[in-house]
Amino acid sequence: MKHTFPAFLLLALAVAVLFSVITAVIAFALARWEGAAVPTALSRCGIAFATSLTLCLAVFAALDRT
Repeated sequence: MKHTFPAFLLLALAVAVLFSVITAVIAFALARWEGAAVPTALSRCGIAFATSLTLCLAVFAALDRT
C-alpha cells in the first residue's frame, strides 16, 4: 500500500484546500451581508482561508504522527 501514499496525500491536500476555499467564500459572504466594504470583506476572507488551511494541515500533521 506504500505505492498509493502520494495519491492519498494529494487527495488530502486537495480536500483541505477545497474546505478552506469554501470557508473563505462563506466568510466573504457573511462580511458583505453584514455591510462591510469589499476590501474589509476580502481581508476577512483571506484570514478565514489562512486559518482554516493552517488548522487542516495541523490536523493532518497530528494524524501522521500517530
